[in-house]
Amino acid sequence: MALSRSDTILKHIVEYFIKHAEPVGSQTLIDEYHLPYSSATIRNEMVALEKSELIEKTHTSSGRAPSAQGYRYYCEHLRDKSVDEDLKYSLQNILTAKIQSIEEVLKSSCEILSQMTSLVSVVMGPDEKEERLANIQLVPIGPNTITAVFVTDKGYVENKTFLLEKGIDASEIVSCVTLLNDRLKGTPIFQLVEKIKALKPILNDYIVSHDLVYQALLETFVRFASDRLSLYGREELFNNPEFKNDAEKLQRMFHLLNDSTLIKEVEGNLKGDSNIPVVKIGDVSGNPDVSAITAKIKLGSEGETSITLLGPTRMDYDKALSALEYLSEKLNEYFAQFDDKGGKDGGDA
Repeated sequence: MALSRSDTILKHIVEYFIKHAEPVGSQTLIDEYHLPYSSATIRNEMVALEKSELIEKTHTSSGRAPSAQGYRYYCEHLRDKSVDEDLKYSLQNILTAKIQSIEEVLKSSCEILSQMTSLVSVVMGPDEKEERLANIQLVPIGPNTITAVFVTDKGYVENKTFLLEKGIDASEIVSCVTLLNDRLKGTPIFQLVEKIKALKPILNDYIVSHDLVYQALLETFVRFASDRLSLYGREELFNNPEFKNDAEKLQRMFHLLNDSTLIKEVEGNLKGDSNIPVVKIGDVSGNPDVSAITAKIKLGSEGETSITLLGPTRMDYDKALSALEYLSEKLNEYFAQFDDKGGKDGGDA
């Protein structure tokens, strides 16, 4: 269906501002998009759009820029909904690989998503209240170095590498891990820190210099229970002019990305009941210059997670939304096929 004149002009205002990060006037719209309207006609439409609070004046220019309400209207009614062919091709390559863990699929998908959109992709880990420790495994990687691998029943993995001091026998570490597996297997993730604190006196019976190992394990369990997210594409994001040219905006964005509590809050507020991505335009965790888009991903029998795109309010909503819609649809289809076969293996640690 053809757009009305008002919608056509608003669509071009939004897309010009997304592309150039500059307010736009009537003559620029005519020159850029070859519109069949006079400059006076476009100005009249812009006045009406401003009264409807879909566009707004800026302090530094006589042109107009989209408002948050204008971006929202654009997302709901005006975008083209076209999916980048490179994204389709790259995602197809990921999903046709024969042996992959859930984490590998999500990681590769989010890396592509960030590359295609120049936005940060955030993957939320499973809810620690619904997840339990499956086992702890030891991997020797050197004469004095051991990596402990912690795996949950949802396929989430955390690693901790130990540099063994002189006097600590590797067999003592093995005995310690055997004890921990016996005592901690099946423990909800959020209870691990409390449980290992209670086990400290017993660990002393297995390792003479147990403090080093104990503190390392404790730090790992704290991180295991709290940092349930992965971020991709920070470098891509900071290429946006908002952050390259404005130190204050850059600092606020750094603060948001480095605070897992804030990002969890964003994801929690946007997580909907349907598979349709939810959009938050501006005012993300009190940051007026950041927008977020979140889509729910069902992991078959392994529960669900979500992918969130974070970026400037001037983000390319058509590209970002279309990409995330396509990605979530294909990932949901991918994980559903394993659910039909009795669940997907989370992959060997």
